[in-house]
Amino acid sequence: MASVLMNGASFIFLLCVSDLVSGQIRYSIPEEMEHGAFVGNVAEDLRLNVWELPARTFRLVSVEKKQYMEVNLGNGILFVNERIDREQLCRESTTCSLSLQITLDNPLAMHRVVVEILDVNDNSPNFSQDEFSLQISELIAPGARCPLESAHDEDVGTNAITTYQISPNEHFGIKVQTRNDGSKSAELLLEKSLDREQQSTFELVLTAIDGGIPHRSGTARIIVTVVDINDNAPVFGHDIYRATVAENAVKGTLVIKVKATDLDEGTNAKLTYSFTKHVSHKICELFKVEPATGEIRVQGVLDFEESNVYELDVQAVDNALPGLAGHAKVMVALIDVNDNFPMVEVTSVSSSVSEDCVPGTVIAVISVTDLDSGKNGQVQCQIPGVVPFKLQKSSRNEYQLVTRDILDREKAPLYNISISAWDGGSPPLSTSKTILVSVSDINDNAPRFTQSSYSVYLMENNTPGASIFAVTALDLDLDQNADLVYSIPDIQLQGVPGSAYVTMNSRNGKIYALRSFNYEQVKHFQIKVQAQDAGSPPLSSIATVNVIILDQNDNAPVIVSPLTWNNSASVEIVPQSVYPGYLLIKVIAADADSGQNARLSYQLLEATDPSLFTVGLLSGEIRATRRFMNQDIITERLILCVKDNGQPSLSSTATISFSIVPNVTETSSERSDEPFHSEDFNDLNRYLIIILGSTSFLFLVTIIFLFGLKCKEDINIAEGDSCTVCCCRRRNSNAPSYRSPAPNQPFNYSGSAQTEEYRYTVCLSPESSKSDFLFLKPCHPTLPFNEVSARATKAMA
Repeated sequence: MASVLMNGASFIFLLCVSDLVSGQIRYSIPEEMEHGAFVGNVAEDLRLNVWELPARTFRLVSVEKKQYMEVNLGNGILFVNERIDREQLCRESTTCSLSLQITLDNPLAMHRVVVEILDVNDNSPNFSQDEFSLQISELIAPGARCPLESAHDEDVGTNAITTYQISPNEHFGIKVQTRNDGSKSAELLLEKSLDREQQSTFELVLTAIDGGIPHRSGTARIIVTVVDINDNAPVFGHDIYRATVAENAVKGTLVIKVKATDLDEGTNAKLTYSFTKHVSHKICELFKVEPATGEIRVQGVLDFEESNVYELDVQAVDNALPGLAGHAKVMVALIDVNDNFPMVEVTSVSSSVSEDCVPGTVIAVISVTDLDSGKNGQVQCQIPGVVPFKLQKSSRNEYQLVTRDILDREKAPLYNISISAWDGGSPPLSTSKTILVSVSDINDNAPRFTQSSYSVYLMENNTPGASIFAVTALDLDLDQNADLVYSIPDIQLQGVPGSAYVTMNSRNGKIYALRSFNYEQVKHFQIKVQAQDAGSPPLSSIATVNVIILDQNDNAPVIVSPLTWNNSASVEIVPQSVYPGYLLIKVIAADADSGQNARLSYQLLEATDPSLFTVGLLSGEIRATRRFMNQDIITERLILCVKDNGQPSLSSTATISFSIVPNVTETSSERSDEPFHSEDFNDLNRYLIIILGSTSFLFLVTIIFLFGLKCKEDINIAEGDSCTVCCCRRRNSNAPSYRSPAPNQPFNYSGSAQTEEYRYTVCLSPESSKSDFLFLKPCHPTLPFNEVSARATKAMA
């Protein structure tokens, strides 16, 4: 074997053909090359840089079970990885090749490499037996031929058997014939008549020689026995019979019937049909010949894909001793039936594809084959159903699975792509193949809060540091693209940074109060929360959180009228003006709380004389229940309680003292009942009255005159401005003064203060000079007081 390899090495040649259209590279190497033997430089032939092979995930894929070839990623050289025995790999096929697929990623590229395995003459011809026996009648005329056992050579082509030779003799020669499959067969040719009496046996050496360099040969001994008597051999009607049969023919199906005739009579003309020794054992398992009738029938399972034609050598032998034989060939052609399902092979599968890949991205390479022929071997392929993938035909039997539409992992993270292939037979046969493709995530979804706006109701006087609310955001992405971080952007709440009010847990979205809130200072505030994922680039969204502070009954009522000192107030009352139901004073209280917590009620706790007073439960009005009598005490004291409606209720008390002033009017009336004495009204009093009356009259006339002049000037200045407004206020001297509420704590007052305002409009007009010299009107209640004051000032000027 080593010598064969050495001799074959001298004839090694490499053939590289680069087809720019198909992307195919072809090499040719002899068989039996040692491990590491150079085949070709793939990187150079594909015009690839050696340094990019590992980076692009260079892969060499073969359909064979053994990895006969390998590529050195360091230099791009394709070398022999395992010893190749052509006879074992391709058997008796005339051509033998290895089909390889080269795949590179980033970008995805595929190239086909075909390595043709050239035969090396490493097998010698050999016969099935070392010795064969032939019986030839002496009556056979020269020129008769007798088939000889053929030798077998596992090599093919020029290395197969090319000729036969026989040892030199004067009676026999050799005739070599070529079969339809190119193989050689030998026949023993009678060149000179035999004479049994001169020589009854011949020992010949048959040599089979192949066409290799150097030649190899095999020998077998042929013992020829000369038989006397029977001088007519059977003769077939045709030298070659032709028949066809379907490959799915059942056992016993008649293929053809051959017939031979023998001119002899009796037992010498009775023929027995059989296959010759040229017929292989495999053919004998598939076909049989009926010895008596010559019918050839099917007895095994035929397969068109294994062999579509069979060559049968039949013979008819008479019953004479020795028997004579006639020979013929039967060519049996098989008719293909659709008995093979299409085969779908998937290579270079990308199990994961990014959801942002562009349409047309290659996912896998699919090879579809069918062992049948003709229409039965024509295969169509498609993807059933609606999926964002499609098949593109790249060559006769190859497809590329590519993306058809934009992928969305959030809608479909995984695809079971079913590929259906069917042939053109009747009925058609089909095959399905499933490819599992997962869609990898990109950060294309921003976090979404469960609500765009949240409302949080928080009771005032809360505990600092306690959780007041929690927000939740969802992200449809995966892994770090869905890893959310919560935060509160920098904000200002009433001039104070938002970080001074609340803080937030960045992982779970819980919001914590950093201070205790006072409803009377802050009733509500608004913050914005942000959720941001960890993608690249990160995406975020913002939601609004409205924090509403709820009131708690934490403020007691405060009495603002009448003005108190140490919770005490004094009020003077003139007895003559008091009547039942008379309003003595209105107590006004305020509560900094709101709602029910600021709903006040008034209650009389204690009084010097409870029968004199009554207090309005909700108004706080203290009224007299009857007239005051002289026998009533001069000072009346009562204790008033103001209580809110909160839970629990808070209250305040005040002590009000009423001083009953003696009635001056009543004393004067009592004196008027006495007789009038004229001496009490002297001359000096008369003079004083006259002077005071005159002075008052002159002052009044002067004022009226001045007002008349002013009104005339105003008419000349602005026609249409017919009225100059002035307002004056009059306040009851007994009206209590108000105490201003605490800062940022608006009071809620119950009832109205015991205060009266009077507004008048003084109008001077040309019409008034004709009719009314001077008249007064109340001011319009909706006129702002500052505007009234401004106009009054202008008028007085």
